[in-house]
Formats: sequence, structure tokens, C-alpha cells
Amino acid sequence: MSNTTATFAACLRELDVPGQVVEFSTEVPTAAAAAEQLGCEVGAIANSLVFTADDEPLLIIASGAHRVDTKHVARLLGTGKIRRATPEFVQAATGQPVGGVGPVGHPQPIRTVVDRMLADHPVVWAGAGTKHAMFPTTFEELVRITGGLPAEVAKPQPPAPSPNRSFN
Repeated sequence: MSNTTATFAACLRELDVPGQVVEFSTEVPTAAAAAEQLGCEVGAIANSLVFTADDEPLLIIASGAHRVDTKHVARLLGTGKIRRATPEFVQAATGQPVGGVGPVGHPQPIRTVVDRMLADHPVVWAGAGTKHAMFPTTFEELVRITGGLPAEVAKPQPPAPSPNRSFN
């Protein structure tokens, strides 16, 4: 286990997270790559995405099956415009590289939003501080360890009309 991974695993133990860090021989910087390595659905990958909101870091832990709707999240949080952070900003805010950011283990707490769609999966996989490692967890545990706000991060779609509905 690398030093970075061992440090991240120690952080998880301090937070009473039972899941063990899994290291891969190749990088898994995307949800698709991680899902392929793990043999799970892309939606079960918890992407830790760093943005800036009002000049502060904002961590959005999104299902790998979603694209974050930053305008929607800004309205939910009552913030100004939310922008994708630069790799340098991500590294400074989290101490971790883009493509390997974990939900915890940052130098300072970061305001966090956790995608409610992750609750659809009994096990979700989150980054463990490097592009080569992940750990299993649950939606509830992600909310607990991050102090995050559970929310829809993709703009909700209007319900589809029922095919049996009559318009007479």
C-alpha cells in the first residue's frame, strides 16, 4: 500500500468507516474506468468533484451516472455561480489530485453536497485520495463522514406522462 493510500486508510479508520481501501494496478480517474475495474454500475461510483462557489471550495459527490447541474446546485445552496475548479485549486483545497479526490482526508473541511441518487445503490465506491485507489461505502456513510447535504445534483426531470392517460 502506498504512503498516500495508507494515510487515507488511517483517515477512514478514524471516521469509523469499515470499508477497506482497494488499490488498482492502473489509474481509475473516471467513473467508467472505476466501474469497469470493480464490475459495478457507473451509477455506483461516487465522483468527488471540486468546484468553486463564492470563491470557496465546494465538493459535490455525484453519482457517476450524472452530470452536475451547477445552476441547479447554486439555486439549492443560495450561492453565486458555481464553476469547475482548476487542477491547482483542487490540489490546494483537498491535498489530492483531480481524478483521485476522496470525500474526506482534506487539509480543511470542505462544504459538501452528496447526490441523493447514490442512495439507489447498496454499495457505492468513492475515491481514496489517488487515481489508483477507492473504497466501498454507502450513501448514508458519505453523508455522515462529510457532513454533506443530501441533494439532487442533476436538474430534476419532469415526470413523463402516463401512457394510459386519457386527454379527453
